[in-house]
Order: sequence, then structure tokens, then C-alpha cells
Amino acid sequence: MRRLCRRIGGVRTLALILALLVVNAAAEEAPWALLRQGGHVVLLRHAQTTPGIGDPEGMRLDDCSTQRNLSAEGREQARRVGEEFRRFRVPVETVLSSEWCRCVETAGLAFGGTADVWPALNNLFGRQENRQKQIDELAARIGAWRGKGNLVLVTHGSTILALTRVGVQMGEMVILAPKGEKLFAVVGRVAVN
Repeated sequence: MRRLCRRIGGVRTLALILALLVVNAAAEEAPWALLRQGGHVVLLRHAQTTPGIGDPEGMRLDDCSTQRNLSAEGREQARRVGEEFRRFRVPVETVLSSEWCRCVETAGLAFGGTADVWPALNNLFGRQENRQKQIDELAARIGAWRGKGNLVLVTHGSTILALTRVGVQMGEMVILAPKGEKLFAVVGRVAVN
């Protein structure tokens, strides 16, 4: 009798584990299923960088060697972002990037080619003088997006936080649904490690 109870308990435990795996897989797939429909905007924080916060003193946009750039792990992470977009058959219509080299490189490694840069995506960390102008430009473009595919905006954590009030890790994405007139809703997020 005791052996039968253990066996039933083991079967229940196995069933519970399998159910949790199915639920977890469905939750993992949900944001990708949303993106597969197209018509959304993805805010992608650049991939992993060399350690630090902000950029070194004397940083210049026209010289990548003066900036905090992607690490080897970050380059691999950016490639995995692109692989996930392809694996889940997510249509990408347009990719825009901050002028910072770590964002341009993330966009190129993930989506191929070179992304067009758009200053509205630039880093707001320690640069609050342009905050409202950038947020207004971003909100207008996001709210107005009507593409069949998705618009991918590669930017910085500080910019994503200022726009959405959502804090993200490097390589993490926030999915937005455009609502017109500078309006949008945060409808998902996904991280690629």
C-alpha cells in the first residue's frame, strides 16, 4: 500500500512538473506570438557591454573607442536576439538605433546590415536637457506606427525608463502597441540571455 501511495504521489509530482513546464513554455512564447502579428514597436536595450555605468570621460559619438562598447558576451547576445526573431518568424519592417556605438552594433548584429540612427533614441543618462524633446519625438513615432511588420528601436535603459517607466536589463525588450496621438500601451517584455 505504501509503495502504491508513493507511486501515485510520484505520478502527481511528475504531472505537476509537466504542467508547469507547459505553462512556462506558453508564457515564454506569448510575447513572440504577439510580435509575429506585426504592427508593434519593440524597444530593445543594447546588449551586454563592458562593465561600467554611462560612458568614460571625454566620450565622443564619432569615436567608438571613447565609448563603453559591447563585450564579447554582448555581441553573442545581440546575435541571439536576431536568432530569436528569426526562430519565432517575427516580421521586422524598420530598425532604428541610437547614435551610440553599442546600440548601432547591437542592431547590426541582431538584424543585419546597418541601422539608421535616430537621435531621439540617444542615451538620457546624465543628459536630461533633451529628455522631454526626445520623449515627445519617440511617443509621436510610436503612437503613429502602422506598419505591417514591427518597428524595432535600439536604445538605452535610461531612455526606455523615461518613456515607459519600465526598467530593463541589457538585451531586454519592451513591446508596445501603438494607440495613435503619442499614445501606446506596454503589452509585453522579453529578455534574451
